[in-house]
Amino acid sequence: MSVSVRFRQAGSWLRSPNVAIGGAITVAFVAIALVSLVWTPYAAEAQNIPARLRPPDAVHWLGTDGLGRDILSMLMVGARTSIAVAFVAVSIAALIGVPIGLWAASRQGTLLDEVLMRANDLVFAFPALLIAILITAVFGPGAINAIIAVGIYTVPVFARLTRAGAIALWPREFILAARVSGKGAVRISLEHILPNILNTLVVQATIQFALGILAEAALAYVGLGVQPPMPSWGKMLADSQMLVSVAPHAALAPGITIFLMVLGVNLLGDGLRDALDPRTGS
Repeated sequence: MSVSVRFRQAGSWLRSPNVAIGGAITVAFVAIALVSLVWTPYAAEAQNIPARLRPPDAVHWLGTDGLGRDILSMLMVGARTSIAVAFVAVSIAALIGVPIGLWAASRQGTLLDEVLMRANDLVFAFPALLIAILITAVFGPGAINAIIAVGIYTVPVFARLTRAGAIALWPREFILAARVSGKGAVRISLEHILPNILNTLVVQATIQFALGILAEAALAYVGLGVQPPMPSWGKMLADSQMLVSVAPHAALAPGITIFLMVLGVNLLGDGLRDALDPRTGS
C-alpha cells in the first residue's frame, strides 16, 4: 500500500480526540514560546528580592521564585528553550539515523550492516545523562551540549526503526520491479522505501520529541543543560525543591508545565500513530 493511500485513509485524523487534545496543547506551548520572543509580563531574568516567594496574585499570576523573578515569564522563556533543544536534537538525530538505517537495510547481512547495528547498540549502552556528563566534562555545560547529548542518544532509535521498516519492504514486489528496472540501492531507498515508512518515522519523531523535553529538563535539573540566567523548566524545579514547604507554587508551576507539554506531545503522537496506521482501518 502506497504512502498516499495511507494518508488518504487517515483523512479523519482531525476527529481523533488524542490528536485534537494533544495538538491543541502542543500548539499552545509553541505559541507561548513564540510570543516569548517579543513579549513576557516581566523580564525573565529580572530579580526583585522584596517580592521573593510571592504567591500567585493579580500582579504575578503564577507568583515569584526565591529571587523575586516572575514565574510566568520564566516559564514562557523556558518553553522556548525546551522546545528548541528537543526539536533541534530530534531533527539532527533523524537526519543522521534515518540514512544509517536505510544504508544498513540495503546491505542486510553484510559486514557493514553488522558494524552499523553494533555501533547503535554501543550508543544504547550509555544513558543520555551519562553521555551528557561525558560531553560537558570536555566542553562544559550548556544548551548546545544538551542538544548533542540528546541527539546522540536518539540517533540509534531512528536507525533501528528505519532499518526494520526498510528490511520488511525490500522483498516486496514493487521493490523487485524497481531493481529490475535498473535502479540502484540508494535510489530505491529514497524513492520507494523512505516514502513508505515516513508515517512511522513521523510518529516516532513526536515520541522522541516528548522524551527530548524530559531529557532537557533532567539535564538542566542536574546543572548540565541550559545555564543561568537563561530560564529552563528543569532548572526552575531544581531551584525550587528546597522551597516546597514555604512556596509550593514555585515547584508546582514548572512541574505541571513539563507534565502538560509531554502529555500533549504524547497524545498527539498516539493519535497520529492510530490515524496513519493502515491496520486500524481508518
